[in-house]
Amino acid sequence: MTAFDDADRPARILVVDDNEASRYITGGWLRRGGHRIIEADTGAGALAAVRAEDVDLVILDVNLPDMSGFEVCEAIKSDPATAALPVVHVSATMIEASDRVAGLTRGADAYLSEPVDPGELQATVTAALRYYRARATAERLAARLSRLTSASLEINAARTFPALVTAAAHGAAAVLDHAATVLLRLRDGAELWGYTAGPGEPVTLTSDRLVAQLADERLPVGTTSAVRVIDDTCAVLASTKSDTPVTCVALPAEAVVAPEERDLLVQIGLTTAVAAEGLRAFTDEHDIALALQRSLLPSVLPCRPGVTMAARYVPASTVAQVGGDFYEVAELGDRLLVAIGDVTGHSIEAATIMGEVRHALRAYAIEGHSPELIIERLNAMLRRFHPEGLTTLCVLLLDPVAGKATIANAGHIPPLVVDPTGAEYLRLPGALLGVNTIRPPATTLDLPPGTTIVLMTDGLIERRTVPLDTDMEHLRRSMRADESPEAICERLLADFGRNKDDDIALLVLRRD
Repeated sequence: MTAFDDADRPARILVVDDNEASRYITGGWLRRGGHRIIEADTGAGALAAVRAEDVDLVILDVNLPDMSGFEVCEAIKSDPATAALPVVHVSATMIEASDRVAGLTRGADAYLSEPVDPGELQATVTAALRYYRARATAERLAARLSRLTSASLEINAARTFPALVTAAAHGAAAVLDHAATVLLRLRDGAELWGYTAGPGEPVTLTSDRLVAQLADERLPVGTTSAVRVIDDTCAVLASTKSDTPVTCVALPAEAVVAPEERDLLVQIGLTTAVAAEGLRAFTDEHDIALALQRSLLPSVLPCRPGVTMAARYVPASTVAQVGGDFYEVAELGDRLLVAIGDVTGHSIEAATIMGEVRHALRAYAIEGHSPELIIERLNAMLRRFHPEGLTTLCVLLLDPVAGKATIANAGHIPPLVVDPTGAEYLRLPGALLGVNTIRPPATTLDLPPGTTIVLMTDGLIERRTVPLDTDMEHLRRSMRADESPEAICERLLADFGRNKDDDIALLVLRRD
């Protein structure tokens, strides 16, 4: 159906005249054109009808018993719910030019003098309906385009596949005023993600046949979208590349009839496909970065009598690149070298510096250097070869038998020491690595049995809107002396480490 055909379809017309014969004649002419007629004989009746009925046009006599047709027209046009309704004035007595000017000035869309020629009446009604329906169509399209813009923003803001299919389904339903279903795969053979949202009866996409025809279809090379109608379902299949799974956005066929509706459906499908491709690339890059990061961390923690340890590394949830957070645990005879650090930034360069720092740390420790001297040498190395690689580091040399730990710090979050008397941060001075400054000596700490040390990077507790000291104090107050290192790691990640935009390294050791 073309826009012109749609404008000429039969309408519901309200004929308002206190003369029954006039209403009968006018109604008869309009019924021959296929229109449905509603009648009223007073101004009050006319206003009640336009508010209660789904009226497309009003034929309004100027002379009514309770109020003038001009007043009725003004009331119709002043109500936002009926302001766009076309009104055609008809009069047998008020036929002067000044009368027509008054009627048109006060809101009428046309003014006819009786006796009215049937052809002129039909043509006037058709013209008024075309304008009214074209305006309504334009307003509806503008509203849909506005909702499409909002939906596109939500789709592109999604950071996970479940969030993406949810946003796309809600967006399609809002734009096309009907329940919508979205399907997509991460990659070939991977799990199928789907979501349905919106008013009305949703399409059924549970059968293997329908899923195979939609979610597993491939588009021809050079084609980014295609519309498929299967049974009572209309679906757009969209993909940015011919070798990637399609994104499917499906609605009941009755919701996608007009060409503009298909265009909107295609636009939603393409927007979702582009967002899905970005998420696939992000996911692949994130997986590679995570594998690289984990390869640079200790594969297992040493098992030493008298010491229980647990460690966690969690990559940033919103950053695909590898970060510079790390921890280290190495056996040095009867002692343990324990360290945690953070190279600024998220990049291959940050990961490279992190790897060099970790390996140099082990080398200096094997040579028998003390924690403060290890920090001095690492600082010299960074200033020489990586002057931009600012790094925080905390180094701890633990003697489990003697129950002592020697600790040196370079701008890192201080260790949290937990024992039966409570939990306190061990305040250790020292500038971060990469800065040329005098460094303080190391601190020696007694570790009686039952003492726990918690080492962390700032990604665990730092929030942009809250001072770091506030979250550090919150974490300190949450500690209990009877918790195991494994339990501490699990609880701290659950309470502080969700949905962070920075990597998290966490290392907990306890002297038994």
